[in-house]
Amino acid sequence: MTKENAIDVIRSGRADLFLENVLGVAKDDLGYYRERMEKTLGLFEKYYGEGRDVSVFSVGGRSELSGNHTDHNGGRVIAAAVTLDIIAVASPRDDGVIRVRSEGFGREDVVLIDETGTPDEGRKFSSAALIAGMVHALKARGYRVGGFDAYTTSDVIKGSGLSSSAAFEVAIGKILSSLYNNSNVDTKELAKSAQYAENEYFGKPCGLMDQMACAAGGLITVDFSSVADPEVRQIDFDFSSSGLSLCITNTGSSHSDLNDDYAAVPAEMKAVAALLGHERLCELTEEDIDGAAPRIRDELGDRALMRAYHFFEENRRVDRQVACLEAGDVDGFLSLVSESGKSSFCYLQNVWTPSDVRHQATSLALLLSERFLSGRRGACRIQGGGFAGTIEAFVPTSDAPEYKAMMEKVFGKDSCHVLGIRPAGAVKII
Repeated sequence: MTKENAIDVIRSGRADLFLENVLGVAKDDLGYYRERMEKTLGLFEKYYGEGRDVSVFSVGGRSELSGNHTDHNGGRVIAAAVTLDIIAVASPRDDGVIRVRSEGFGREDVVLIDETGTPDEGRKFSSAALIAGMVHALKARGYRVGGFDAYTTSDVIKGSGLSSSAAFEVAIGKILSSLYNNSNVDTKELAKSAQYAENEYFGKPCGLMDQMACAAGGLITVDFSSVADPEVRQIDFDFSSSGLSLCITNTGSSHSDLNDDYAAVPAEMKAVAALLGHERLCELTEEDIDGAAPRIRDELGDRALMRAYHFFEENRRVDRQVACLEAGDVDGFLSLVSESGKSSFCYLQNVWTPSDVRHQATSLALLLSERFLSGRRGACRIQGGGFAGTIEAFVPTSDAPEYKAMMEKVFGKDSCHVLGIRPAGAVKII
């Protein structure tokens, strides 16, 4: 399809039902979303030429609703795709070269497919590393890969805790799936390839939750006890009917120099498991930890022991929260959200970094949220990996504008987003 044909589809409204029902775009936001797609098409043409056969893709960010730092040790999570997304316009090329430009980044990423067989140390922590990692992962899984040009725009704010990197990885995978594999790369394959790219090529030892939520869409619960085949199940629950809004606040804290903090969480949990002869905590019971507590304290320290206890408590919470949602017990769910947040703060200890005790923006955001929600129906907790960046709060929809204004007074304009849950994962729109 040419750019002109795509714009005709957009302007005629023929994509509106898809945008509303599949991507969760609110009616009031349809005009804005159409403008974003047209803008991305125009920027693609500016950089990569006229008359190209183009496709338009979308991948949402994600919010972790429960299961903080459990996925990497075979635990259970609740996650949701959100309505902030990456839009990508892509067109194939036949010379084995991938070129990607992203709005807001001055440099084009250029990746030669023949040179993606091993991680490039000089590319670590770059989007080019993610592209190369996705190519290698999909090729190793038996899928076809090929060159393409792409331009991306994103409102999944980088460093916001909404997994902008996972959304980007999955978008690259979706493009390769569509252009070269008749869209036959399934959700789990996309997610596992994206995790591989981030772990091995980018250099961040993340779990699989972010990529799975972005790829699958909707509200899901995932059991990661099986590395090869995590169990994914949709949860049929409509938050909008509960009278609550999901508010995500990006405090503006920098994620730079925090890789060691992030890496220490799974490393310490796995060290506890290794001490007891296993690879991951999911292979143990809480009674095993109780029996070895003195040894764990002596050899690994108190924090590692507390993080192990958090893992088991958080898994139980996830099961109870899924049951609450399926039973329509919103108050029970919210109570467990608060418990999860307190466990992350006190025992997992991923709300602030000990390397910079002066700056604790996420702790402050949680304090302000708890004060606001006192006497109201709601709950708040750390969002995602932690240490800096983002918190989430479930706020009465009628109070969401007031909450947003309060948080933005402290953390700046457009720092707080009132979001919807996106029904679909990675999709081709046009």
